[in-house]
Amino acid sequence: MQIQIHTGGIFDTNCFYLEEYGILIDAPQEAAEWLDEFDLKVSLLLLTHGHVDHVQDAAKIKRAHGCKVGYHQDTVPMLTEPGFFRKHGFEWDIETVEPDLIIGETASQTFNGIDFQVLFVPGHCPGSICFFTPKDNVLFGGDVLFAGAIGRCDLPGGDYNLLLSGIKNKILPLGDDVTILPGHGPATKIGIEKRTNPFLTGE
Repeated sequence: MQIQIHTGGIFDTNCFYLEEYGILIDAPQEAAEWLDEFDLKVSLLLLTHGHVDHVQDAAKIKRAHGCKVGYHQDTVPMLTEPGFFRKHGFEWDIETVEPDLIIGETASQTFNGIDFQVLFVPGHCPGSICFFTPKDNVLFGGDVLFAGAIGRCDLPGGDYNLLLSGIKNKILPLGDDVTILPGHGPATKIGIEKRTNPFLTGE
């Protein structure tokens, strides 16, 4: 699987373009321009969760590419209610974007010819989902688990215990050799995080 990575916006948010499948995972600021610069065509945009830094270019990309957009049911208010983030005390606005696909947790779902296991792992954000491709042993993890850290839990809807439980019960069992492509920072492996991540080792 050929994966191209763009990091954009003030929070250095990663997005991932799956070249053979025309799939983009997440849509940070400047992602639309990046796609245009390299003539990358998107037919499906999958969003791991609804925080501003992951969805800022979603509506722009949908309009430019005519692509479908998919995300979790619990993400709908964030992306469809005008002024949602301002109601929660943030000085951010996004262009709303309706879902074409509502995506829930499932052991197997095919998107554009690629099979994903979809894992529902809230705690960082309501509606947070991860996309795991068993064929390639890659997890697109959003802001659930990072190299040496986990997603922050102090934003509205955050829950530390819920996030940690989801990581331990859903992410870690996928296997030590699984590569995690997170929403921020470098790639890592589940085995490395099990051994060294202070949030998982208790150190």
